[in-house]
Amino acid sequence: MRVLLAEDYEPFRLFLRSMLQRKPGLQIVHEASDGLEAVQKAEEHQPDLVVLDIGLPKINGIEAARRILKLSPKSRILFVTQEASADMAQEALSLGALGYVVKGRAAGELPAALEAVCEGRQFVSRGLSGGNRAGATGVPAPRDKVPYTHDVHFYPDDAAFLAGFAQFIEAALKAGRAVIVIATPSHRKDLLYQLKAYGVDIAAATEQGLYRALDVDETLAAFMVNDLPDPAKLKESASNLLAAAAKASRTTHPGIAACGEIAPRLWEQGKADAAIQIEHFWDEIARTGNVEVLCGYMLKQMQHELEPHIYQKICSEHSAVYHQ
Repeated sequence: MRVLLAEDYEPFRLFLRSMLQRKPGLQIVHEASDGLEAVQKAEEHQPDLVVLDIGLPKINGIEAARRILKLSPKSRILFVTQEASADMAQEALSLGALGYVVKGRAAGELPAALEAVCEGRQFVSRGLSGGNRAGATGVPAPRDKVPYTHDVHFYPDDAAFLAGFAQFIEAALKAGRAVIVIATPSHRKDLLYQLKAYGVDIAAATEQGLYRALDVDETLAAFMVNDLPDPAKLKESASNLLAAAAKASRTTHPGIAACGEIAPRLWEQGKADAAIQIEHFWDEIARTGNVEVLCGYMLKQMQHELEPHIYQKICSEHSAVYHQ
């Protein structure tokens, strides 16, 4: 299928490109940075699939899709957008789009959305009305069937990792949740750039206690003893973090969002037992319902092909597993 991609924010466009290139049978024929260009190139290329943002300059994605469907009526439209409104999703579907994915869930939902739309089926991000929602091709069932959120994402590279974490953090802050990030220095630095590019006032969030970023190695040093987490120290460390976040949070259920690479760091170091113990600990915390947890593994650092039993154990400690 020939694909036209329209997204004005370059880092996210690169992320979408990498996702599209991983799906066999898709060929990107053009990348547009505004709605008017998308319309012009759709008329020129007559693409089978148009992946379209709503917040495009010149003309927005809704108007662009309306014009595209007149000029290239066989094109299938898949929106990937910040707009998490059920009314907006319904408007998009009413004008003829087949898919609607919220950017904050794109890392996990886009593969299933692409598959559905390519097959002529509807797909709408979970939590929005209508559509097929997450559930096809190995993507977990809708969240209303899962009593808690402890997701694990396996990312192919740094770009996908940063995009996934930035979207998770942005959505949490917009909802009034306090965010805890535990990551490497380079990832913390790059996340700041990404969040600022998304328009997130990260300085204000930090000042208000809504955003706290910690070094993964320093965090591990606080509770690791003989290459394993000390239960008492781990509980104390986590309790202190969560208590501070709970005071800053402006919402409940969940009031806190935590994302990081503690267990991935341990697995990368060859400490698989410790990684599994950490995942189990955070799974228990997530089950309280007040903490939404995202764990991010880099595929290039993974050993699951050599140690499938360890990989399966880690996956079993999560409410949902996503691959890119």
